[in-house]
Formats: sequence, structure tokens, C-alpha cells
Amino acid sequence: MFPFLIVVLFSLSWKISDSTQPAEEFLHCLSLRFHNSSSISELVYTQHNSSYSSVLKSSAQNFRLSTPSTPTPLLIITPLHASHIQATVHCCKKHGLQLRIRSGVHDFEGLSYTTTYEVPFVVIDLLNLRSVRINVEKGTAWVESGATVGELYYEIAKRSRTLAFPAGIGHTVGVGGHLSGGGFGLLFRKYGLAADNVIDARLIDVKERILDRKSMGEDLFWAIRGGGGGSFGVVLAWKLNLVAVPAIVTVFTVSKTLEQNATKLVHRWQYIAHKLPKEIHMSIGISRVKSNENEKMTIQASFRAVFLGSIDELLPLMEEKFPQLGIVKEDCFEMGWAESNLYSTQFPIGVPLETLLNRNRKSILSKLFFKAKSDYVKQPIPETTFEGLWPKFYKEEAKSAIMVFVAYGGKMDEILEAETPFPHRAGNLYSVSYVVDWEEEENKNSEKFMSWIRRIHNYMTPYVSKSPREVYVNFRDLDTGTNEINDKENSHEQAKIWGIKYF
Repeated sequence: MFPFLIVVLFSLSWKISDSTQPAEEFLHCLSLRFHNSSSISELVYTQHNSSYSSVLKSSAQNFRLSTPSTPTPLLIITPLHASHIQATVHCCKKHGLQLRIRSGVHDFEGLSYTTTYEVPFVVIDLLNLRSVRINVEKGTAWVESGATVGELYYEIAKRSRTLAFPAGIGHTVGVGGHLSGGGFGLLFRKYGLAADNVIDARLIDVKERILDRKSMGEDLFWAIRGGGGGSFGVVLAWKLNLVAVPAIVTVFTVSKTLEQNATKLVHRWQYIAHKLPKEIHMSIGISRVKSNENEKMTIQASFRAVFLGSIDELLPLMEEKFPQLGIVKEDCFEMGWAESNLYSTQFPIGVPLETLLNRNRKSILSKLFFKAKSDYVKQPIPETTFEGLWPKFYKEEAKSAIMVFVAYGGKMDEILEAETPFPHRAGNLYSVSYVVDWEEEENKNSEKFMSWIRRIHNYMTPYVSKSPREVYVNFRDLDTGTNEINDKENSHEQAKIWGIKYF
């Protein structure tokens, strides 16, 4: 969901400039390349600009990566036209500066606006490049990389209640990064990933050329649809294939505690969810809560579903496939597909559709201090393993922790592993995401929260995918591995260690 997210990351190999004033040299270069030099003051923010800090932090989602010690860019460019990006690429090459590109800024490790290396870099923020053009008759859309998933959904819903796009549920996630890493959401069991439904793109490559699918070639077009933050280019816009949905979908959330047989239900879910019809998306959110009876801590498993059909169609299906969950009509609600995305991120039923346009509204995995990890499960996990997991949620640092299981199967079993760079297809029962978050005043002790999630991740090792232990690139996790800067001789061998886990 993964929520995760930059358009591309240029890891340029040019020697870092020896100049003591790289920002000034870069600005001079831009002034020679921008057609209207006066626009530089409106589109370029240096560290000395009074608006620099607010622009840098305005769309940051993981506050863990917005501290005084976090490396910051020399400049932030907020282009209005493709020519501004071409000029930035040219000047970064000329002056040996690394380049980061950000759209929704949901990259879990902040790599769209910071760096793990002590090298000067520039950020292109695509905030101003966010147009969405829907063609209902052809069932297609052109969307610029700076748009959010919510803005895309809103424009589709305004024009049709029976068209949709199979992207993620976080409405503030940037389209550019989401599509670059694959992108799964409520419709992926029916139609595949967001990247599986990209049919063209416009990209600026390292030579500053603007390319479409035909001119970039099928190899590069393959790479940008799931290859994540790689050295491919700046994707300006994507042409999407829209998909059919019924005017009414049905949702439910049913929560069970340990005292209500949650462990057995979670265990049973593993054998059922991936075999359900493609029209149903099922997930489980696991967290600790206080028992209503005696305020004692317990574990709660929230079973959530979105079904492409009516309540009357869903109820007999659940009674046949998962009677143990005990779904009844009163648990279910009917709504439009776009509204179901807001429901799935725990917005109250009935919030206006315009909520999808609010980039600054706090939602799941946004405007928090957090650390996240991911896994894939290929065999059902024993019930005793869950019983051993639950006590770990009673630790102080797990007060806001959550694990989310998302059922695979359906269309994902039918798409070949090599169809795009996203390889997590047939053979996966479900994905797991782990998240722990904390408050600002606790950030000085962030390591205890990071340690907790690493212990949980380690505990799960015997029960998840192996050789490699697979990771979703949109849930980027630097614990998986990184390369050393300027170690060209060993860069490929270093990259294989973590790359094989993502790809």
C-alpha cells in the first residue's frame, strides 16, 4: 500500500565537484539553461532561502527522516515544465551532483529527499507536475508523476462510477514512486498491480531526451514498471489502462481479540484468503488493544475486505468460504469504489470524496515517526508461532505497532514473474508489513523502537520466504543492504546482496 515512494533515484557516477560553492555554480548553470531566468527565483530553493525548510518538509511523510541531523539537499527544484527537469539533469551532470526525485514523498527511508552518503545532492520535487486527464470512452488516463493516488481516484470518480485504477489505498501516495515500484491495492487480485496497467510513459533520460514507450524501447519500459528507485530517468507522466468495477462495492471490518478466538481465525485465514474469488480483497491488521471487560491488554485482529459486488452477493460467499468469521449483514456497508479506498485507510464512512484531494491530511503511514519492513509468506504459519508472537506486542515500544497481512492469489498467480521487475507473483499466500511508530518527544530514543521491529522481523525468519527473503521495493528498508559510495569495483556484487531480495 506502500506505500512507498519516489519516482527514480539517479546514482550518478561523476566525480563530486571540488568547488567550495557547488550551489552557486549549479545556479549559474541553470540560469544559462532556463528559458526564462526570472523563473529561477520562483522554482529553485537554496538552503539560504526563507522558504527552503518549509518546502523540504511540506510533503515529508516519515518524520524520522526530518531531524536536524538528516542530510539535506543543496537545492530543491520545483519544475513547471519538462525543460526545467532537462536543465537540472544537465547541470547535475556538469557539476557532479547526485539527484533525487520526489512525488508523494512516501519513500519509507526518505531516499527521495535525503541521502545515506555524505555527498552534495539536488532534489526535483514534482509537486507542480500533477495533471490528470481521463478519457472515459477509451478507458485510459494520462497522469503526471507529481499527482497523488487520491487525485487520480478523484478525477476518475468524477467522470465514472464504473471505472477505476488498481493502485494503492494511501491517498497521499505519489503516483510516480508508486508505479515505479509496482503498486498494489484493493484491485490487485482482480487486475494485477498498478504497474501491470501502465501502457505508455514519458521519460527524461540521462541524456536529457524526452522519450515515450516507442522511443525508449521495451527494455527500458519494462524497467520503469516495478524497478523502483533506479538509474532509469525521470518519468514525467504515465498512460494508464482503466479497469471496470461495479457502481457498488461492499466493505466490512470485523475485529476479534484473543478472547474471541483471534489466533485460530488468523491461522485459518491463511488457508482461505488467497483462494477467494478475484473480486474480493482481504487483509488482517494486528495490533494490541485494551480489553473492554477489564482494561487488560490483548491482541486484536481486524479482518477487512472490499468486495466488487453487493452485500447480498458477499454474504453467501463468506458463509461458504469462511463461516468461522461469522460475517452478517450488519457488518457490511455498500459504497462506491473510490469511497472504499478512504474506508480502507480508516476514514469514517461518509467523508466527502474531496478528502482524496487533501495532500496534508494525516492518514496511515503519513506524518509520523516510523520504521517499516515487509515479508512474503509462501506456507501457512503454525498457530503456535502466532501464540509466540503476540506477547512481543505487549512491550512498551509496541504500543502503536501493527502488522498487516494482505492476501495474494487471483490475478497475481496468473502474471509471470518476469513480466515486470516486480517478481512477487505466484506462490505467495500473502504479504506481511510491519510498522512501528512513535511520538516526536520519543524520537531521541528511536533506537528502542527500531530494535523492536528488527526483533519481530528476526522472529518471523523461519516462517517467511527464503533464498532470498523477499522484500517489496516500495516498502524500502535499508536494513536489507546498501552500496558503498564510489566503490565501483564491487558495486555489482554489493547490489546483488540486497537487489535479489527486492527483484
